[in-house]
Amino acid sequence: MPSVADVSEDQVLDALEAEALHVYREVAGAFRRPVLLYSIGKDSSVLLHLARKAFYPAAIPFKVMHIDTTWKFKEMIAFRDRVARELDLDLKIATNHAAVAEGITPFTHGAHEYTRIMKTVALRQGLDELQADCAIGGARRDEEKSRAKERIFSLREPGHRWDPRKQRPEFWRTANTLLAEGQTMRAFPISNWTEFDIWRYIRREGIEIPDLYFAKPRPVVEREGTLIMADDDRLPLLPGEQPVMKSVRFRTLGCYPLSGAVESIAADLDTLIAEMLESNVSERAGRLIDGEGSGSMEAKKAEGYF
Repeated sequence: MPSVADVSEDQVLDALEAEALHVYREVAGAFRRPVLLYSIGKDSSVLLHLARKAFYPAAIPFKVMHIDTTWKFKEMIAFRDRVARELDLDLKIATNHAAVAEGITPFTHGAHEYTRIMKTVALRQGLDELQADCAIGGARRDEEKSRAKERIFSLREPGHRWDPRKQRPEFWRTANTLLAEGQTMRAFPISNWTEFDIWRYIRREGIEIPDLYFAKPRPVVEREGTLIMADDDRLPLLPGEQPVMKSVRFRTLGCYPLSGAVESIAADLDTLIAEMLESNVSERAGRLIDGEGSGSMEAKKAEGYF
């Protein structure tokens, strides 16, 4: 039997890819109205690539949905629209328009409440509108503690509520996809991948990702040790603040006022991967929505957050 040291990078990625393709095909066979969640980041770019592989040469057999808070990086939205056009995706944009009309922003309601209103509520609204019985997401178990509790097929109770105590056992590759009245499912094809696997797969497959992941001079302000990019003129500057140009990149993408940049010179994939291997900081450390206590993400997920 070969040792772990004998297993090549391609063998690891091949095994992870095969599992993800199996999950996709299981979803297509078990559910009537599945929806692929597309956040535009590196993980969802891999997720989209895998969906295309799973059903090639046919088109992806379900809708793709993006939760647009209206506060994403401009580059992300341009990237989303171009990819949807080039791949002819059946793209659904879900936005909490009532909250937008009320003037809710990351600055008026705080990171946690803003995320609940603009992401969780919008996600529930979008899934309900499409009558989706399964939402396919790009969460990975290595991201943080509550996501480590997820199953690949993760049951949601009525109202999209997640209860970790009611998750079904995973027996080998046999999935229990039966739903009772009001229940839905979340499926996570890349659940067993690590951040390192994601980057190696992107490099191997030549997957295009937003340029925000690579270092370049960008205007940022430093707030409580976090570098926030001044992506447009909606960012309110505090007394004495003035954006300065620094060579930065992002390890995770979301709403720009809540996404911290890291100083970096990694302008290509090889340098980025090498830099990541030397880091001892979590990729989600720059996500300000995660910095409200160890139960913050679990509370969000219980309300329906992906």
